[in-house]
Amino acid sequence: MIVLWNNFSLTIHWIDLSIFLIYLVLMLGIGFYFLRKNKSEEDYYVGGRSMSAGHIGLSVVATDVGGGFSIGLGGLGFLMGLSGSWMLFTGLLGAWLSSVFLIPKVYHRSRIKNHLTFPQMLLDRYDTRVALVAGIISLIGYTGFTSSQILAGAKLAAATFPSLRIIDAVLIMGVIAVIYTVVGGIKAVIYTDTFQWIILMSGLIFIGIPIGFVQLGGWEAIYEALPPAYFTLNNLSWAQGVNWFITIVPIWFIGMTLYQRIYACRDEQTAIKAWRIAGFFEWPVMAFMGIVLGMFAKVAFQQGLFTELGYAPGSEIDSELGLPLFLRNILPVGLMGLMMSAYFSAIMSTADSCLMAASGNLTGDILPLWRRQVKQVQASEQSEKNRKSIRLSQLVTLIIGILAVLLATKMQNVLELMLYSYAFMVSGLFVPVLALLIQKQPNRLAALTSMLTGGLSTLGLIIWDEPLFFGLDPIFFGILISTFSYFIVSKLNRPSSV
Repeated sequence: MIVLWNNFSLTIHWIDLSIFLIYLVLMLGIGFYFLRKNKSEEDYYVGGRSMSAGHIGLSVVATDVGGGFSIGLGGLGFLMGLSGSWMLFTGLLGAWLSSVFLIPKVYHRSRIKNHLTFPQMLLDRYDTRVALVAGIISLIGYTGFTSSQILAGAKLAAATFPSLRIIDAVLIMGVIAVIYTVVGGIKAVIYTDTFQWIILMSGLIFIGIPIGFVQLGGWEAIYEALPPAYFTLNNLSWAQGVNWFITIVPIWFIGMTLYQRIYACRDEQTAIKAWRIAGFFEWPVMAFMGIVLGMFAKVAFQQGLFTELGYAPGSEIDSELGLPLFLRNILPVGLMGLMMSAYFSAIMSTADSCLMAASGNLTGDILPLWRRQVKQVQASEQSEKNRKSIRLSQLVTLIIGILAVLLATKMQNVLELMLYSYAFMVSGLFVPVLALLIQKQPNRLAALTSMLTGGLSTLGLIIWDEPLFFGLDPIFFGILISTFSYFIVSKLNRPSSV
């Protein structure tokens, strides 16, 4: 770490380096501040169930779009203009739909049952098998998410800062994110998410957009450089809209990171308010800000501002590299340090939440449920368990964090792992959650069957890698198969007979 940091510091201006160092110290400081405030697993994983709507709402939106912002939204703006904002409109729909249909159904029950994880809700309404399978799926998914966020962020940072190698960026981001998450738990994650979101928003709204607007020559130059379709909201196919809806909305109902934040709220109304805040910041605030910056990057490319970087007008360029190359080209000393902090904030705000989710799945779901199947845990053991719970949780978080960083340094196809994990989670878990929200007695065997058929069919379609009907995403067909599986099995096997 010392060698790679020295190499990095030799080729970046001391002002930018100082700003970035201050940012990293603040992140670690928040983590260590909460080190002695966590007294139990409830503190570590759900913040003592006392968090405010503002912090939770900003943490939710930072987790959901923080890591994907620099990569995804900028690329959509570069490719299709304002119509790309519809991607995050589905985030608004997901947030508000879950605030109406999910939170009122799960909050009070989770408070009474002291739930810490998403699979614990499934255990309460289904059985051990369903919860254990869900815990395993979620653990694999969120470990992959953590690793892929670190790797994707490292690639993005390396494109922006040529002195920074990808492996260096992986280690810097990974080590910092893992340390403050391990020592501080969910409170450290939520408060750092809030701080990181403020940095990201301030950096891009007050630095990236105004400076970019001036550098490009104002509105007239921007309008002349882009096709008219870039300034409309209908520059996309119906299939693309359906794909965004079917892949993004369900995650609001099955995401472990989101359940941890529901449980962390002080009451039901706080959770509902937090979800509405998150939805508003996803669309229109974050959506149009990211898309506009992506459009600016497209104009800069057309104007030849990337020629010295190897991307002349008319040449091939990865659309997701447009925004970092644009900011690298226009920002002076000092502001580059702020933007570097904003980039790292975007990535780490998602990586830390995914790490906490994976840790919660292992300590709160898989290990306890496995013991239940092998040996019943005595109630008297619970008081002794509380004394060791924080250290165990921190150890598990550290191990998963190290694994995620190692995956990011050794495997270049971690993003593929994330795709598979995400697809399996959404298509496998969405229908069982809908069933327990709708039915008084959801069917356990039907839930287990729908999880496996939905997840595996989606993975099979992804691996098959052939065009599907109407250009729809494999997740669409996975959820469809999962729905049919649940319906058929529930008709053949009544809940009482399972």
